[in-house]
Amino acid sequence: MDQLWANRAASSEAAVAQRHLKRLWALPGTQLGVVAWPPTRKDRLFGTWHYWWQAHLLDCLVDAQLRDPQPHRHAMINRQVRSHRLRNNFRWTNSYYDDMAWLALALERAARLAGVERHRALPKLADQFVDAWAPADGGGIPWRKQDKFFNAPANGPAGIFLARYGEHLQRADQMSDWIDRTLIDPETHLVFDGIKAGSLVRAQYTYCQGVVLGLETELAARTGAEARARHQARVHRLVAAVGEQMAPSGVLRGAGGGDGGLFGGITARYLALVATGLPGDSADDAVARDTARRIVLSSAKSAWDYRQTVDGLPLFGAFWDRDAELPKAGGEEAQFVGGAVNASEIAERDLSVQLSGWMLMEAACNVTAVSET
Repeated sequence: MDQLWANRAASSEAAVAQRHLKRLWALPGTQLGVVAWPPTRKDRLFGTWHYWWQAHLLDCLVDAQLRDPQPHRHAMINRQVRSHRLRNNFRWTNSYYDDMAWLALALERAARLAGVERHRALPKLADQFVDAWAPADGGGIPWRKQDKFFNAPANGPAGIFLARYGEHLQRADQMSDWIDRTLIDPETHLVFDGIKAGSLVRAQYTYCQGVVLGLETELAARTGAEARARHQARVHRLVAAVGEQMAPSGVLRGAGGGDGGLFGGITARYLALVATGLPGDSADDAVARDTARRIVLSSAKSAWDYRQTVDGLPLFGAFWDRDAELPKAGGEEAQFVGGAVNASEIAERDLSVQLSGWMLMEAACNVTAVSET
């Protein structure tokens, strides 16, 4: 592993731990991420907590445990899992399939890679995704319950989870085929956001590309030769499209704060999966892996170069190709509106933005570890 990136990932972890990790309602044996820094009183009391941001915090803790296994971090992962359920009214589920998919992915990795098991959570979440499959309504699975909006941010991560977990590989395959048939822009080859009442929602977000790359890479690694070739070809096409249109200068484009703060980090996570996990020894396979690796490393270098430093620890920008702005107390804070969290007045205040920077550093760590072996 490249020690430079390991050190940067460790600094990023320390920054989030110092500024954001706090006991839930002062209860012993608990921990969640405070959603803003500097925080308001409501933030410190977890009046807002943002379910899917906490899932990514858990995923980052698992990344860190893989990089540098420590007994104290194993305890932190356990506390994060316990507190998530507690803050969610003693339940794993909520009304949003994309939220649940992110938690399922993090819990599956926590169990498989860090030895933190929650035996009832994973089958319960898997059932949610399997039962939500609605081809008669145009899906896919919907974005949230009682909704007819079928989108990549729900189907992508749910598909990755089902590919990794249990007996659901065939459904994951069907989800990838649905995305490829329904949501791929024939001109740019990028992934559209979703489809509602038969009409395309044509927004193209970085993280939609990321989750589809993750799904296709997982399926390429898990299916037989004929299906594998199909999934490999989709990865080749999409990595090239991301490189050309979402990282034209080599650096993944930003999406501000709030929920958008997580988009770049998620994309980097799954580009790193392509770089380290896409099977195949053809020239196209090698180009896809090399391109994915290059985007991760150039984004990570830029994000690090443009960071601020507070008390010796990094504070990342919402846009990795320009100077990070130091957040301050006061001003508009991120708010949950219409099923999404918008940005704070200074996006860098949002936990999502800092998690994304941390995720990016762990991704850089992973791609350099493989390239050196």
